[in-house]
Amino acid sequence: MSNTDTFAQFELDERILNAIAGLGFEHATPIQAQAIPLLLAGNDVIGRARTGSGKTAAFGLPLLQRVADRKAKTLGIVLCPTRELALQVTNALRTYARNLTGVKVAAIYGGAAYPPQIKALQSGVSVVVGTPGRVIDHLQRGTLKLDHIEAVVIDEADEMLRMGFIEEVRTILDRIPSSRQVMLFSATMPPAIRNVASEYLTEPVVVQVERAALSVGHIKQFSIVVPQRQKIEALRRVLAGVVTGPTLVFARTRAGCAETADALAKGGVAVDALHGNLTQGARERVLGRFRARGLDIVIATDVAARGLDVEHITHVINLDLPHDVEGYVHRIGRTGRAGREGTAISFVTPGQRRQFRFLQNKLRADIGFMRVPDDAAIARHKQQLLIQDIADAAQQDLEATKHWIREVGRQTDLHTRQVAAAAVHLVAKARGVKLEPLQAPRQDDTRSSSDHPPKKPRPSQSGRARRKTKARSGKPRPGKGRKARSGRKHNPPADVGRRKRKANKS
Repeated sequence: MSNTDTFAQFELDERILNAIAGLGFEHATPIQAQAIPLLLAGNDVIGRARTGSGKTAAFGLPLLQRVADRKAKTLGIVLCPTRELALQVTNALRTYARNLTGVKVAAIYGGAAYPPQIKALQSGVSVVVGTPGRVIDHLQRGTLKLDHIEAVVIDEADEMLRMGFIEEVRTILDRIPSSRQVMLFSATMPPAIRNVASEYLTEPVVVQVERAALSVGHIKQFSIVVPQRQKIEALRRVLAGVVTGPTLVFARTRAGCAETADALAKGGVAVDALHGNLTQGARERVLGRFRARGLDIVIATDVAARGLDVEHITHVINLDLPHDVEGYVHRIGRTGRAGREGTAISFVTPGQRRQFRFLQNKLRADIGFMRVPDDAAIARHKQQLLIQDIADAAQQDLEATKHWIREVGRQTDLHTRQVAAAAVHLVAKARGVKLEPLQAPRQDDTRSSSDHPPKKPRPSQSGRARRKTKARSGKPRPGKGRKARSGRKHNPPADVGRRKRKANKS
């Protein structure tokens, strides 16, 4: 199938087609175009696609078609590694099923109270979306029955493995009738996931929509060499001199996540932290503000960011490098979604250069070098953002604004250009933009991966410091005689000392 396939070409229920049409979906993504017909035909499927490729609809639409108009039994289950992803999948399925009377989708996950989940399960649900640990809890309590399950989805299986949930997944699959359909989606296929697929899937069809599972060629990637102690200051400068929109910053630890968010917030940045110490309500509030553009920056740990689905993220910054290549791919896959441009920037300490070269070679990616923006670069960046915002605003209907400017000119005897200039001046002042003559960016602000990393300039020295440096390097010092200038130490004859002592006695 081509990537121009429309959902109308699939044998989907008319009510499902109307729901996705209302969302503005017209053409299927590659993973959807290949997986949906196979799943509608009843095949077990292994889907290999990066985050943001549209896999939720790829398994969700056939799953809803299977359970439509069949009430009072739980026929489908979706297993997710994190509660954030479980909530994201639940919301998507509910949206797709909004025209299917009687189809209910329930989310069950850890960190939330049991009574509301038990009440939802007892009311009768068609599809359960849950994390492995909480699903097993409900099985042991007897509040969840899997006797009638016909379709199972294992979403982000490689992340299940990384988080240590693969044995729980096996336990759940062992409780499900053997006649079920299994859909396994994973960006990578480590040996443990292959073993699960060979044991629990029946003659699966592999759908791989990208040339390589680690493809990140659609994202511009850069690295910055910066000492550990200077990372937060470097991050401030990158956010002020490079970033153009909502940004997700990855920190390795919860403490580092909170510390970085606090440091940026003190500087007036609209930022919040997303880590495992937050309650579920607090996490959902952070995500809600980020999606609504109430936050510019979110500092997150890997686990907390799983399931974070925000399409308008323009930049991903690795404040700390991930542990492996797969983690790097998962992180930077949060940007560059839905055909948009994305940029990933990784902070590399001097001691991590070798590790980062290994990552680059593994990905076969063009990762350029970037300088930490200086004051001049930050000023240029702010100017360009203001120019772009003015250009974007000029595309709107500005008749009311033009009338208002003319009225201001009439009341103040100012020319229209003067009024416009004064307005730009006020906006620039509010945004901290200096309206100086525009300068082109330096050519060495960024370099391709084929270039050497930029060398750190030598600091200027005082005259005394230069003389000490020359002395240490063995260079001649003025006024110390011919032998001293030659750099050799002057050793007097051995009998000189005896002659001096004899003269003193006399």
